[in-house]
Amino acid sequence: MANSWRISALAERHRQMGSHLEDWNGMGTAWTYKDRSVADDHEAIRTKAGLMDVSGLKKVHYVGPHAESLLEYATTRDISKIYPGKSAYATMLNEEGKFVDDCIIYRTGPNAFMVVHGTGIGLEMLTRGAVGRQVAIIFDDDLHDLSLQGPVAVDFLAEHVAGIRDLAYFHHMQTRLFGCPVMISRTGYTGERGYEIFCKAADAPIIWDTILEKGKDFGIVATCFTTLDYLRVESYLLFFPYDNSEYYPFANEKSGDTLWELGLDFTVSPSKGEFRGCYEHRRLKGKQRFKIFGVLLEGEQAAEIGDTLWADGQQVGIITCGMYSRLTGKSMALARLDLPYAIQGKVLQVKGSLEVDAIAHTLPFDDPDKLKRLAKG
Repeated sequence: MANSWRISALAERHRQMGSHLEDWNGMGTAWTYKDRSVADDHEAIRTKAGLMDVSGLKKVHYVGPHAESLLEYATTRDISKIYPGKSAYATMLNEEGKFVDDCIIYRTGPNAFMVVHGTGIGLEMLTRGAVGRQVAIIFDDDLHDLSLQGPVAVDFLAEHVAGIRDLAYFHHMQTRLFGCPVMISRTGYTGERGYEIFCKAADAPIIWDTILEKGKDFGIVATCFTTLDYLRVESYLLFFPYDNSEYYPFANEKSGDTLWELGLDFTVSPSKGEFRGCYEHRRLKGKQRFKIFGVLLEGEQAAEIGDTLWADGQQVGIITCGMYSRLTGKSMALARLDLPYAIQGKVLQVKGSLEVDAIAHTLPFDDPDKLKRLAKG
């Protein structure tokens, strides 16, 4: 493992399960477990539920009378629409209108927000923007994030948390779990109905252990971080920078992709006013160089990152993440496709780690109407 500077309170639990704790975002993370395959973990989350330590996400509090205006300019969401107990998925752009980070914004009070950042530069941009303003920025690694995802997650939590069935998608509540103070958010990165449990570092081990012990009869198991690659392919969830031009640069161009190319233009609130990069964002509409699209491959082998896509005797795209699902018997992938080929059913050939025929396929592969994520009761 690299020299990580952030410590998970669950590190010893992960080592006991055979993880070498790979570095992610500065924190040792359970990339894999010794006695479980990623395919097993994928099936657990899709059919029962899996518990995952995603504490490596950067959790930052922005507090003060200028916190709202800071986030209003820096992100694509209308912050005034986010009330205490509500959250929103947002993106962040640079002055050139190109995507540099995504995040979830939680409003925890009138002048208080928690922003969960991924691996982009959002935190650094907000920190610079806060200079001279009445806003405190608190990077919070005492706060751990345990993600319980899958169809039985709500049934399990309903036995321990009053009102959990009424918690709507992208809403959160302050409560107690196994006697510990927690914030439970109905969010996740799996495409399933799931919950993120934010807790103090000192409480993380007992919450982790108790969920796994009491959840045995529900089929709940600990799942590794790499499982997210399987889930995100099926559910059209991008992972910066692995799907971006930081990894797949254009010749003679700076790295950076537009929201139109990534299919993330929906993150700009209809009521949104001015924000960083907004003028370039709007100018670049209709000028896409590629499109994130799905690829459905023949056979039972998963494509690898960097496999190329061909049609009409030329390369027309590149695969950014692939997976094979034992549940559906399908080999699927996310890809950056040239626009004329990002059409359902377009015939393609995959070259690289394997050579097979494929077709372009609309996204997401799984639950396109979000019925699982939006389910009530």
